[in-house]
Amino acid sequence: MNRIVICLCFLVSALGAWSGLQAQALMPAQPLDRIVAVADDDVILQSELDTAVANVLTQYRTNPQQLPPRDVLDHQVLESLIMLRLQVARAKDTGIRVSDADIDQAVQRVAEHNKITVDQLRGSLASEHMSFEDFRNHLRDQILVQRLQQRVVQGQSNVSDSEIDILLASNSLKSGEVRLRHILIGLPNGADASQIAAARAKADEVKAKIDGGMDFTTAAIQYSSAQDALQGGDLGWRRYDEVPEAFANLVEGMKPGDVSQPLRGPSGFHIVKLVDKRAEGKQVVTEYHARHILIKVDELTSSADAKKTIEDIRRRIVDGHEDFAALAKKDSQDPNSASAGGDMGWFPIDQYGSSVATQLATLKSGEISQPFESDLGWHILQLEGTREQDRTKEMKREQARDVIRNRKAEQAYEDFLRQLRSEAFIEIRLPGAENQPETQKPAP
Repeated sequence: MNRIVICLCFLVSALGAWSGLQAQALMPAQPLDRIVAVADDDVILQSELDTAVANVLTQYRTNPQQLPPRDVLDHQVLESLIMLRLQVARAKDTGIRVSDADIDQAVQRVAEHNKITVDQLRGSLASEHMSFEDFRNHLRDQILVQRLQQRVVQGQSNVSDSEIDILLASNSLKSGEVRLRHILIGLPNGADASQIAAARAKADEVKAKIDGGMDFTTAAIQYSSAQDALQGGDLGWRRYDEVPEAFANLVEGMKPGDVSQPLRGPSGFHIVKLVDKRAEGKQVVTEYHARHILIKVDELTSSADAKKTIEDIRRRIVDGHEDFAALAKKDSQDPNSASAGGDMGWFPIDQYGSSVATQLATLKSGEISQPFESDLGWHILQLEGTREQDRTKEMKREQARDVIRNRKAEQAYEDFLRQLRSEAFIEIRLPGAENQPETQKPAP
C-alpha cells in the first residue's frame, strides 16, 4: 500500500477539479488575466489560481473559519499548483505517456464514484458551461504524476528477508491502526541557523495556539506547509508501523487526543496529533483447496474451441464419472498444476483473481464449476474443501515487508520532490511576494 503524499491524490483531485470548475463557473468573468507564477518553462495564470482557490472555498463553505487569510491561502494553493506542474513536466520529460484509453477509464471511475453515468457527468459539466476536455486534461496530469511517483520509487523500495527478520526481531512492529494529523513548518534545502531558529519559533507558536484551544485541523490549514494542509493535515488510518518513521516513537506513547511537541525532521518541524487508535485481532482467513483444468486460448486455439474442449472434459467427469485429477494430468494446459492432477493447494479466495473467486464462492465441497473464462483461457474448478486458517504469523511478516517498503518509498519520493523544487526556476508574482526568482538553476 503506497502512502506517499503527493500534490493531490488521484481520485480526490478528479472530483475536486469538477467542483472547482463548478465554482469557477459561478465567478464573475475576468476581463484580464495575468501570470502569478513561473515554474521553469511553464506559467500559472491568475484564472487558474482563482479556480483552484474557489474549489478550496467550496470544500470549506460550511467551516470557512478553518481557512487561513486569503493571501496565505493563495500562496498555499499556488505552491500546490507549482508542484503539480513540476511533476507533470518531469513525467513528460522522462517519457511517461498517458493514452486516451487511460483517461477514459479514469473518467469512468469518477462517474462511478459519483453514482452517475459518463454521459450524465458530461451533461453536468456542459450545463455549467465547463469544458469536458479541460476535465480530461486534469485527469491526464494526475495520472502522469501517479506514474512518475511509481517510476521514482521503483527499485528504491525493495525489501530483503534479512530486513524483515531484523524488524521482527526488534519487537517494534506494533499491531493495530492509528489515525494521525500533522502540521509541518517547512524548511528550505540547506537552511541556515537563522531559518532553523525562525521555523522552530513558529512551530512553538503554533503548538501554543493549539494548547490554548485552537482546533488542530484549523491550525493545520492555516499554518502547515505540507501538501495535505488543506485537508487539515489528515494522514488517515494507517497500520501502527506505517506512520512516517519520524513519528513512530512519538505515537507509541500517545493517547487519542494528544498533540506532540514540535519534532525536527528532514523537511522541517512537525506537530503530530493522535486522533484515534484501534486494535488488530488475530488474522483468521478462509482458505480453499481446489483443482482446476485449463484450456488456453492462443493463436492456435480460439475462445470458442477452448470452451468446447473444456465443456467436453466436464461432461466426461460429471456424466462419465472419469477422474478429475487424471484428466487434469492428461489435458490441462496449466504447467504449474497439471502434473499434480490440477491441485492448486490451499489458498485464500482472492489469490487467483476475481474469476476464480466468483466460482469458489458458489461451490460446495466436491462440486465442479461450470466452464468459465479468464485471461488465460477456459477453466473448470473442483472444490476439495475449505478451512479456517490462522495466518497471523504470515500476515505479520507481510506487514513488516509493507512497513519497510512504504517507508523507503515515502522517503524516496519526498527527497525527489524536495530536489525537484530546489532545482526549479520559480518566480512568484502574487502581491506581497518579492518579484525575484525564488530558486535559480545551477549554472552549467
